[in-house]
Amino acid sequence: MSNELKETSLQITGMTCAACSTRIEKALNKMDGVEAANVNLALENSSIKYDPNKLSEIDFEKKIQDLGYGVAKEKKEFAITGMTCSACATRIEKGLNKLGGVSLANVNLALENATVEYNPSQITVSDIIGLVEKLGYGALNKDNEKDSLDYREQEIQKQKRKFIISAILSLPLLWTMVGHFSFTSFIYVPEFLMNPWVQMVLATPVQFVIGKQFYVSAYKALRNKSANMDVLVVMGTSAAYFYSVYQAIITIGEHHSAQLYFETSSVLITLIILGKLFEAKAKGRSSEAIKKLMGLQAKTALVVRNETEIEIPLEEVVVGDIILVKPGEKIPVDGEVQEGNTAVDESMLTGESIPVDKMIDDSLFGSTINKNGFIKMKATKIGRDTALSQIIKVVEDAQGSKAPIQRLADKISGVFVPIVIGIAIITFLVWIMWVHPGEVTPALEALIAVLVIACPCALGLATPTSIMAGSGRAAEFGILFKGGEHLETTHHIDTVIVDKTGTVTNGKPELTEVIVSKGMDEEAFLSLIGSAEKQSEHPLAEAIVQGIHDRGIKLQKVEAFEAIPGYGVKTTVNQKVILVGTRKLMNQYHVDISGVLQVMEDLEVKGKTTMLASIDGQYAGMIAVEDTIKETSKKAIKRLKEMNIEVIMMTGDNGRTATAIGKEVGIDQVIAEVLPQGKAEEVKKLQAAGKKVAMVGDGINDAPALAVADIGMAIGTGTDVAMEAADITLIRGDLNGIADAIIMSRKTMRNIKQNLFWAFAYNALGIPIAALGLLAPWVAGAAMAFSSVSVVLNALRLQRVKLEK
Repeated sequence: MSNELKETSLQITGMTCAACSTRIEKALNKMDGVEAANVNLALENSSIKYDPNKLSEIDFEKKIQDLGYGVAKEKKEFAITGMTCSACATRIEKGLNKLGGVSLANVNLALENATVEYNPSQITVSDIIGLVEKLGYGALNKDNEKDSLDYREQEIQKQKRKFIISAILSLPLLWTMVGHFSFTSFIYVPEFLMNPWVQMVLATPVQFVIGKQFYVSAYKALRNKSANMDVLVVMGTSAAYFYSVYQAIITIGEHHSAQLYFETSSVLITLIILGKLFEAKAKGRSSEAIKKLMGLQAKTALVVRNETEIEIPLEEVVVGDIILVKPGEKIPVDGEVQEGNTAVDESMLTGESIPVDKMIDDSLFGSTINKNGFIKMKATKIGRDTALSQIIKVVEDAQGSKAPIQRLADKISGVFVPIVIGIAIITFLVWIMWVHPGEVTPALEALIAVLVIACPCALGLATPTSIMAGSGRAAEFGILFKGGEHLETTHHIDTVIVDKTGTVTNGKPELTEVIVSKGMDEEAFLSLIGSAEKQSEHPLAEAIVQGIHDRGIKLQKVEAFEAIPGYGVKTTVNQKVILVGTRKLMNQYHVDISGVLQVMEDLEVKGKTTMLASIDGQYAGMIAVEDTIKETSKKAIKRLKEMNIEVIMMTGDNGRTATAIGKEVGIDQVIAEVLPQGKAEEVKKLQAAGKKVAMVGDGINDAPALAVADIGMAIGTGTDVAMEAADITLIRGDLNGIADAIIMSRKTMRNIKQNLFWAFAYNALGIPIAALGLLAPWVAGAAMAFSSVSVVLNALRLQRVKLEK
């Protein structure tokens, strides 16, 4: 039985405050088989890691629904071709229902269609079509036009309609309330509006139709032995409404007017709905980064099938398709050039405005722009596997994750509502027994004000909205944080270790020097060395092979090859044993190099990487390559130093070359001749000395150090292994991204602390003021709505952060 864990994400509806998200998260984490579950109030979703042998997505949906919430899904209809009998329909239906992410699938043989309800964060339309085709049938998406309104937009429109209706019914009641004050006695109030039964007619739809959502949510929360913001709203508004009904009944036939609070309950609900409307709009803005990224994707592709050119929706492209891309068009998916050459604008990935020349076999990335040539390309990655889709996934994961600082807010939110209810009851008793003995009206007003002003929404939104806005803005600068915890940790960094090749330098060295021993033919020497290095994937080896190829020298067949990490290579070519590498490699195999060390040192002092070569145990010559330093490296190092961050360069290259390059870019501390496993050890030494270390690299040999460091940063131009091991990916391959990532982390953490401070301060000040009777209930309602909106708006300031270019 497999113990491999799976991960799923569900969009949750019906959450109103941090208590809701905390309750769902606790319930999910208690399920047998759940490794970890996080619920994000701002994104309204959950991320669950679980054992598929014990649980399925259906179990999570049922649990969430049992708690009184919903799970948002998409429903699509597909035309199915190739079915001949009911067995076909049954087979397709069973296959779809077993597909991870599908909640329900129904296949109708008579109508030749399938209706599929699925989780869009787990699978796509292409996955569904692919499964049907795999079963031997055809499937066409009947609805290629996207809905004009997504779920969040629908929620905004619903809240807007509720607010308008509620406001229309509440304004006459507000009019009567204003007319009660002595300083507004000049305002005319129609006599019929003072009638208790007229006010009841106006207030009742607001209380029970517009306010139904609060009652339903409160009931479900209490049924599950917990409490949320809606419990406070329902208790406060119901107390005002039913007390007013009681007053209206007992004053029938009496000469004195009733003490009515219909306007209090109605205006409160109206203001809360308005606050939810503003909050939904603001939260929608916090995911703009993902919308912008998704907007970069092409919608269609021109493919060649059966020697015919056809334009198809992007989701119908399959790996291996030959795609035609005209000048000015977006490249639809990742692939390789098959015919033609062009220049491609890759600025959306790299930030470089200068188009990149592309020829046959060169890589292409979806959503980049073909500038000036007509090309044929072969699709190699589609859907969720494309570079842009991976970037979108990283941003979504980061925005959906929790920062450690949020744990404090979650703990407080979990016990907040019961404490507030207790304070409200005590307030009521104090007022009715001691402040104004026997008078229900002022005691009731104080109770309602306490219940309403103490909404924990601001506390629950303080952290996730900042994480969403901060990570989204960082993504626009080409900085991908893999999670909220990394966004938080980065602001502590005080030491940055940078790799040399491909990080400080461009990683594209060129062969500059060839010095052979006396009696050795240079062409024969280069043929053997090039053949040996051709098997290596190291940038220096590639530079040597390219330089030899440019000289028109043919390479030979390699009979054996061994890479010796940190030392070089050992190969057998034409029955000759070839060694190419460092002094250490030569010493290890007892090759005499004493007579050439001075020449080697002279080249290294100039910043050139020099390698020695032997043939059958005898020194044969040396070759030197030179790597150019990135234009931005010097400025980036200077910025880090100005931020009081210690910068160290660590490389497997020799000390003289590394020191020369370090000196040129302004790095004083250089650790050279470090083996891959040694890099991780060097990081641990700094951590043991109390340093918070960020490691920046781009190669496979950097992966162990990236994983060990407090924060691992992978240069986006590097290897997939490095990016997988890293916590942050710097897409643009520019060292300025290091400083930018730290700045974005610092600004985001400052923003979170501001939000938490004001959320705590708001409740710490608001509850006592309300308990002292200094806040009218409707003012408390307005303040409560404003607190949530203000926290979200403060977080959105992160979307306007500007960084150095």
